[in-house]
Amino acid sequence: MNSVIGEIIGVICCTCTTIAFLPQAIKSIRTKNVSGLSLTMYLIYCSGLVFWILYGIYLKSIQMIISDTITLFFSSIILFMILKSYIKKK
Repeated sequence: MNSVIGEIIGVICCTCTTIAFLPQAIKSIRTKNVSGLSLTMYLIYCSGLVFWILYGIYLKSIQMIISDTITLFFSSIILFMILKSYIKKK
């Protein structure tokens, strides 16, 4: 029973953290404005997500792999837009 509760909690956590990036990604894509977002934060965050995916592969945790991959996808879109904006300013 405890492993079922753990899986449910894991799914809820993964769902929340994945969905959390949707509003920012949608807003950034629609407005094409990322001026208030931190390049350093997104570089570190995307790097961390890569390691979470690797850790999920190590643990064979499908929910961790899928959710972190989706989150990395949305975060990478924002990171790409920040980098593009940063390069454009130079």
